[in-house]
Amino acid sequence: MSDKAKIITRLKKFKTNPNAFVSEVLGVTPDKWQREALESVVKHDRISVRSGHGVGKSAYLSWVILWWMSTRLGKVACTAPTGHQLQDVLWGELSKWYRKMPKWYQDQLVLKNERLEVVGSEAEAFAVARTARRETPEAFQGFHSSAGMLFIVDEASGVDNLIFEVGQGAMSSQGAKTILTGNPTRTSGYFYDTFHSDRANWHTIKVACSDSSMVDPAFIQEMEDKYGVDSNVYRVRVLGDFSKEGDDTVIPLSWIESAVARDVEFNPNRNTVWGLDVARFGSDRTALCKRRGNTITGPIVTWQGKDLMQTCGLVMAEYKRVEAFEDERPEEILVDSIGLGSGVVDRLAELGLPARGINVGEAPSIDGKTYMRLRDELWFRAREWFEQRDCCLPEDSAELVAELSIPSYHYTSAGKIQVESKDNMKKRGLRSPDLADAFCLTLANETAFRTGSHSWSSELPEMEVAVV
Repeated sequence: MSDKAKIITRLKKFKTNPNAFVSEVLGVTPDKWQREALESVVKHDRISVRSGHGVGKSAYLSWVILWWMSTRLGKVACTAPTGHQLQDVLWGELSKWYRKMPKWYQDQLVLKNERLEVVGSEAEAFAVARTARRETPEAFQGFHSSAGMLFIVDEASGVDNLIFEVGQGAMSSQGAKTILTGNPTRTSGYFYDTFHSDRANWHTIKVACSDSSMVDPAFIQEMEDKYGVDSNVYRVRVLGDFSKEGDDTVIPLSWIESAVARDVEFNPNRNTVWGLDVARFGSDRTALCKRRGNTITGPIVTWQGKDLMQTCGLVMAEYKRVEAFEDERPEEILVDSIGLGSGVVDRLAELGLPARGINVGEAPSIDGKTYMRLRDELWFRAREWFEQRDCCLPEDSAELVAELSIPSYHYTSAGKIQVESKDNMKKRGLRSPDLADAFCLTLANETAFRTGSHSWSSELPEMEVAVV
């Protein structure tokens, strides 16, 4: 009997043994957690998987999709909070495993940009990808539940509750199965509830980075060295645990994580502003952040070990690179002018660049009754920027996300808010939040901030006044 005939004969047996399908058809040996998660799809109707970063969730979902369509000729509805996560990550992973299948098997399927179909049964057996946007919450609408219906939500922590509410009827119908996967970035919402208030209705799985052969131990050590094992960043990205966000956190990690690669409406009429946090030697970095309205327009540029004139030269080179492009050319370059930064401001201005010094140690520019210094006010402007939930960070923003989530705040004996200092963070074994400070400097452009899509408010969570 040929290999093809042998596999066709076994397809019926694969229906209750997805691990055998993955091993024999795809030629891969799953990690222990993936084997258990594959078995859970047979045993349970509702599965929720929370994990650390890079453990192989997308591979797992791809295997499930291929196995499901092969053994049931069923339908699979897939969604994720962003087009990047759905198309580039999940569909990209599905394409990878599709290409690894035997040629005869590939010929039974047709893979498209947002759809995978079984040849000859295109209307009855397919997988479809639909981005979950609050503005268009029809991700799961139109699907009628049956024994061959599978719902998949990738990065479920970032999917708005409205999407789940719209699809609740179909997902909960008899015969349908649902799989949620994601990093535990939000401490509220549908995904969070599957591990807490609604846990009795779900089979839950937790996967730490140490549970996966795909995660380099060096990554785990790096996260520990940078942020500490007690940090929210370590909890979420390494342990696969939900963050512990106390009342003294300036910006909740869940707000920041939700902004990464978020699909937002871009305002072409907004001016670009740069923020420059200056360092010289040692472990600190000079960081240059570019913001246009509600979007950080690219990776934050950093330099280390440069003297002031070299720093000026690097900023000038960056300015010349974008000078011809009106939408990229900065209206202002806002430089932290404490200490070393004052020399950079003077030199950049002398070179004709729109540089302006911002002394973050001075009194607040708007609300001196609430904040100790301008730095404290800027960090809370950043808090509101994320709270509005219409902002966007670039896809590759892991370090910025971590830095923004670290500082805490307290009230002084005078009842004013003070954000944790760089020196105090260093005492806790953390790196200086240079990238985050560069971003906060962009919010010192009061005109850009006030006339954008945000309006500044000094409403803050109540805290007991602490004497310092």
